[in-house]
Amino acid sequence: MSEQQKKITAADSLVMMLDKMGVKHIFGVCGDTSLPFYDSLTKIDHGMTHILTRDERCAAYMADVYARLTNRVGVVEGPSGAGATYMVPGIAEANGTTIPVLAITSDIPVAGRDRFVLTECDQEALFKTFTKYTRVAEIPEAVPTAVRAAFNAMTSGTPGAAHIGLPYDVLKGELDADEVWGDPSFGVFPCRRTLPSNEDLAAAIDLLLNAEKIALVCGGGVLHSGAVDELIAFSELLGAPVGTTISAKGTITETHPLAMGTIGTNGSTAGARDVLREADTLVYIGCRVGSVTSEKRTNPYNGEKKILHIDIDPKSIGANYLTDVSLVGDAKVILSELVALLAKQESKCLLSEWGLKAVKASKTQKKERFDRYSQSDAMPIYGERFVTELQKSLPDDAIVVSDPGTPTPFLCAFFEPQKSGRSFIFHRFHGGLGFALPGVVGAHFANTGRKVVGVMGDGSFGFSSGELETIVRYNLPVTLIVLNNSSFGWIRAGQDRSFGKRYFSTQFSTTDHAKVAAAYGLKSWSVKDPNVLAETLAEAFATEGPTLVDVYTRPLEESEVPVTAFLG
Repeated sequence: MSEQQKKITAADSLVMMLDKMGVKHIFGVCGDTSLPFYDSLTKIDHGMTHILTRDERCAAYMADVYARLTNRVGVVEGPSGAGATYMVPGIAEANGTTIPVLAITSDIPVAGRDRFVLTECDQEALFKTFTKYTRVAEIPEAVPTAVRAAFNAMTSGTPGAAHIGLPYDVLKGELDADEVWGDPSFGVFPCRRTLPSNEDLAAAIDLLLNAEKIALVCGGGVLHSGAVDELIAFSELLGAPVGTTISAKGTITETHPLAMGTIGTNGSTAGARDVLREADTLVYIGCRVGSVTSEKRTNPYNGEKKILHIDIDPKSIGANYLTDVSLVGDAKVILSELVALLAKQESKCLLSEWGLKAVKASKTQKKERFDRYSQSDAMPIYGERFVTELQKSLPDDAIVVSDPGTPTPFLCAFFEPQKSGRSFIFHRFHGGLGFALPGVVGAHFANTGRKVVGVMGDGSFGFSSGELETIVRYNLPVTLIVLNNSSFGWIRAGQDRSFGKRYFSTQFSTTDHAKVAAAYGLKSWSVKDPNVLAETLAEAFATEGPTLVDVYTRPLEESEVPVTAFLG
């Protein structure tokens, strides 16, 4: 074989590397500087599907949801300049929520640097704050190296996002074909599970055996780790109530007798907060214990209770609370080890009856609160009534992608997933609006075979409505639900609760979202009467193609929102 035959372009190597790392789907937007990459995607024999989107931010959200549901690296690509800057919000969210998403951006030619070439920007500086790894390849030979390093960074240790920048002339340059190799195990997360020392595990067991009232709080890390079964076994062995952060909603089905639902300032109920107050020992698993989870460090107060904190990220442990025992590592293997060690104990305290009684009282209190509005025929529709009708019509194994704002507190507080595991997806680190609509696209291509539903406020709809065309082009069997109250409801509620009802610049005109959706080609409905909501939703869910239901709901400032604290 001649020397020339051993050479391939860097763009070809990129496609081959992604294929070797097990990538199946790429979400992205075309651009001038990306043409070599696109050309290689047409020429190279690979097993990947490219999904053309209408916006790089939305493409990143799609990759994020795809990664959550597949436990594979999500991939988003876009061109230089605006393409790179538009991508940042989605990458920032993925990295903050510890989701492995690889951002691939093309760039101006290296030779054009500092010559005011159109779309020039410092991409490494742009992405540095929001990724575990960023690299702009200056030579063709660096492309395979950068891909390997990015995948290693994304799926090892604390998962997170990465970025690779590829100048136009580098993509067209050549390198030796034998530089293209990779370890596909880095294409899934968690890639390398870690376990703390025997001494640390023994300290945790000692803490648990000396506790009388243990409560567990699990975060999204339990889902990332695939530790659902281990969490349930751990909870049942201890008789310990389980609360979830917003990111972990649905980890344990809320019909379980030890499941107390969402905890924290957003979506928690009084009964769940009482359970945490009664406990003498709290075990945090796979969560940072930040301001929402800890209710701004008021439940508990620092030093008030014994704390065992389990997390893959050592930086999260001890950040807000004095921690009695810390276990740094993967939630699945740690919980498995703790269950095995506890099973060897003969202590009767492992079968505490307090947890079952506390959760039962908590659920009774929650139902009383919920029923104040859950059957109301009032219009606009109460959030509680919306949850009631959604619960009636939604398939038990459905995947719900929710935006922040109006939907979140009601879904978190009152909706009860019927299946343990990843069934509800909220993005809760930066919480940018416009996540759910593109998110359903990523959920569909994750190929779960389950019904996919996106729930959003009308403010969120306006952020990403262009992706309706993407949904129609691919004829995705997804349902979108818009809660229509003509405002940025969460902010307006904050003005109501914390600023003396001095409302300013939070309302906008009412949009007929059903007509907007119909113009794009979705089958759509508008619902103002709560008594027809369940049957309308059921029809939408049963329709083969894409659907949208526009639900006219009560403004948050006129509702008893299950939120303990708005920013004041």
